[in-house]
Amino acid sequence: MSHSMQPPHDTAPQHGAYVPPPQHMRNGLGTAALVLGIIGAITGWIPFIFFLGGGLGLLALILGLVGRGRGKRGEASNKGVATTGAVLGLVAMVAATVGMVASFNAVDEGLKEFDKATSSTGTKAPTTDTGTGTDSGDTSKSKNKKKSKAKGGSGGGGSSDALAAGESTTYKDDLKITVSAAKKFSPSEYAIGHTVGNKAYQVTVTVENAGDKKFESALLTADARAGDDGVTAEQIFDDKVGAGFTGTILPGKKATVQYAFDAPAAAKNLTLEVSPGFLHDPVLWELAL
Repeated sequence: MSHSMQPPHDTAPQHGAYVPPPQHMRNGLGTAALVLGIIGAITGWIPFIFFLGGGLGLLALILGLVGRGRGKRGEASNKGVATTGAVLGLVAMVAATVGMVASFNAVDEGLKEFDKATSSTGTKAPTTDTGTGTDSGDTSKSKNKKKSKAKGGSGGGGSSDALAAGESTTYKDDLKITVSAAKKFSPSEYAIGHTVGNKAYQVTVTVENAGDKKFESALLTADARAGDDGVTAEQIFDDKVGAGFTGTILPGKKATVQYAFDAPAAAKNLTLEVSPGFLHDPVLWELAL
């Protein structure tokens, strides 16, 4: 009598060995470090945006070192890329330092040039129509005062070293300004700035550019005060006067403009202040009416 064989109940089924899934490579940091390092190395050398290169370089260095660590642990396959990014980050930081120094030097040189231009455009001693005065310092001031007093130009609230009619002032950049004597002026019917009962006076301002650089005359202004009380003399605008200086005066050229001012009828003098611009000191003329 035969019996069928049954497999034991406690026998477990046979399986193959367990194989873990392939590890995902984390290459993002290395790639980012390379990109940021390249951008930082380029922008770091450029003045005034060096800070951008420095910041990107620092970030590239950090990401590159972290990415390199992942590569050593087998978590990333672009260890070389991360290393290159870190090196470029260092280069970017060095470049940013150079760019910072260059920027500061450029700003410093610019400030020095501005100071030089400002100091070099101070007024020379006022001269006659020839404009050949070369005195400076205390000697110039003493001569100016003597000249003004001799011509009676200290009245009416004017400065003791104001120039007289027909005299010129020449700046160190060879910009020469001359103001004529004041003469009576008849405003038109539609003139602006004239008050009935007051008297109007016209002066001629001539600007000669004897230097070697262009002069932008649009910045030149002329203001006046009248009488012993130094009241403001309003500028008169009509079809003949009031336009002022416009445009550029080339080296070797000159420009002439007529101004008119409204003064009280009893005023005996007019103090005219001409300011060529913020790079030049204003100058006063004391004009008899």
